Amino acid sequence: MPLAIEDWLSVLILAALSLITLLNVVLRYWTHSSIAWTEEISIFLMMVLALVAGSAAAARNRHIQIDFLAERCGPRGKRWLALASALSVVLMFVLMAWLGGQLAWDEFRFEETSPGLGLPKWIYTIWLPVLSLAIAGRALGVCWRAWRQRP
Repeated sequence: MPLAIEDWLSVLILAALSLITLLNVVLRYWTHSSIAWTEEISIFLMMVLALVAGSAAAARNRHIQIDFLAERCGPRGKRWLALASALSVVLMFVLMAWLGGQLAWDEFRFEETSPGLGLPKWIYTIWLPVLSLAIAGRALGVCWRAWRQRP
């Protein structure tokens, strides 16, 4: 399978995370003090990396699967189990997008700021519902492929 947008984003995010961490380590060695904003940005980048990589895994149907039942079913049973699995992933991430959207809205509404940089917290939180919808969309693609597959 050719590299998807998620693969390129994962590489860029991991490179940025590595550079920020390296910068913090080098400056801590030279100055004996840490840069406050690096932890805030690193945590944000790790969250985004996990969701982007989750989207790539959903697109390839590579999430952890328990195939005890699927190996004992015929082709028709495997198809229905794949549909049920993909639909449960869609439901889970749509729910996560809804709840993450409510969290981002509350942070926007109450003007919460981050401790390290003093930025509005919703700038970080808004990516949770956006990337959750991306995972749900990728899982819908898996569901569509399972539906079209004839036993």
